[in-house]
Amino acid sequence: MDMVSSAFEDGGRIPVRYTMPGVGGDNVSPPLSWTDPPAGTRSFALLVVDPHPVARNWLHWAVVDMPPGARSLEEGASGRAMPQGARELYNSFGRPGYGGPQPPAGTGDHPYVFTLYALDVVHLDLPDRASLSGIKAAMEGHVLAEARLTGYFGR
Repeated sequence: MDMVSSAFEDGGRIPVRYTMPGVGGDNVSPPLSWTDPPAGTRSFALLVVDPHPVARNWLHWAVVDMPPGARSLEEGASGRAMPQGARELYNSFGRPGYGGPQPPAGTGDHPYVFTLYALDVVHLDLPDRASLSGIKAAMEGHVLAEARLTGYFGR
């Protein structure tokens, strides 16, 4: 399974448009597309996490229960054009949906790791405010494949 974005390359810089207003952005979720999910995929989950030591696995976006036929998320999909049945959980900013990069000044470039999971279940029984560890625990034993895309942003 592979995932790409037309907005930035793997290992490249995330354009300002996809960052939070506090760093000059519009907080628009980036476009994503994926191919070749494994047989038996019954749903997808997407996690966007900043693992930088300062951020300590800050959760920027958590989407669960995406239908198995989904192959993309258009630019700005968060909060307005998600696949039917998909649920956007709360991010570490305390809001549902996408929360773009906003690293503290002077902490260098932060990696933003977009991970798409192909799951063998239709639904993950999670509260809207599930923690990153809770989401990962709910997916345990159900992941058929993963695809990753990492973008960087700093100020």
